[in-house]
Amino acid sequence: MSATESPNGDVRSMIDQLIAFDTTSRNSNLDLIHFVRDYLADLGVTSHLTFDDEKRKANLYATLGPTDRGGIALSGHTDVVPVDGQDWSGDPWTVRDKDDRLYGRGTCDMKSFIAIALAYAPRFLERNLALPIHYCLSYDEEVGCLGVPRLIAFLEQQPVRPVACIVGEPTDMKVIVGHKAQSGFRCRVRGREAHSSLAPRAVNAVEAAARVITRLSDMAARKTTEGPFDEDYDVPHTTIHCGVVHGGTARNIVPADCTFEFEFRSLPADDPAVLLTEIQAYAHGEVEPAMKAIAPESGFSWEASSFIPSLDLEPDAEIITLAKFLAGANATSKVAFGTEASLFNEGGIPAVICGPGSIEQAHKPDEFVSHAQIALCEQFMGRLLDRVTAP
Repeated sequence: MSATESPNGDVRSMIDQLIAFDTTSRNSNLDLIHFVRDYLADLGVTSHLTFDDEKRKANLYATLGPTDRGGIALSGHTDVVPVDGQDWSGDPWTVRDKDDRLYGRGTCDMKSFIAIALAYAPRFLERNLALPIHYCLSYDEEVGCLGVPRLIAFLEQQPVRPVACIVGEPTDMKVIVGHKAQSGFRCRVRGREAHSSLAPRAVNAVEAAARVITRLSDMAARKTTEGPFDEDYDVPHTTIHCGVVHGGTARNIVPADCTFEFEFRSLPADDPAVLLTEIQAYAHGEVEPAMKAIAPESGFSWEASSFIPSLDLEPDAEIITLAKFLAGANATSKVAFGTEASLFNEGGIPAVICGPGSIEQAHKPDEFVSHAQIALCEQFMGRLLDRVTAP
């Protein structure tokens, strides 16, 4: 397939079918998982499912080739972000081919990688594989990598598990060997309600939250100028961001409650626990005393909402050498966004990130992956096929 030729045949068909499943994280992914399970079963491959507590979502693990030795895992998450409120020029769940691009929710992040890997299953099975290929499909990556720990726990109980993993997040088919940690938190601010004419007798939870949010912004600015820095990353310093604020009921009511959510995306050299301690010390030491002087019941409470550890592979890791060969690349990079690769790595399965599409297109209306990126990923799979085939 040329760089601009439209993908067709098994690859295009698989992309179309996977995009058609609305696997927004709030929904079940079981229809997609059962489709993949049945597809593999028709090829004589058994799948193992691990479920969430409500049995609404599942991970899938399957092995192609010999089962008595470790092999290469191809990993991807099945959930996608919402399309709510986005200005799409067509149905997000139907692939549109235009201007050498495939448009649809998940075409970039990251169903095209999964589709290409699955479309290659018959080709893997036709060969005499010296090393097995494992499929690892997970749920709820977009809301904090909630599904893959159960898959990794399942693998830890198996007599044989993958020796390495390739996570197909969109990287423009570049080999990514490091990413930042992502730590998400929710802060609840309790004040005291009153009519706004009596504001001095009340504690304004929104204003207290605003002071802490401003301090977070100051911390972010400090990281921009003082570091630490790692120029291998696309954003070479830790970032701090407040993304959600809820508070207040009416303009003339002093609000008693406010909740805000923030995150750290930290370099391996920056401990997120230290960052959290800094903002908590400011809230409790500088803001809270004046609040409690008026309303002793007022104050701040904190909750961790998500955590994805950083990925920082050793330069001589075998999976890096393999991935560079498969991608036809001489260099490696690091990225700011978190992935499941770090969880596989912490679970004893070295993992790199390499997949079609650009993160700049992910989560946006009219998300797309280019024909050229699909072609590069197919070449990647072809090299992998040759690499794991017995002589």
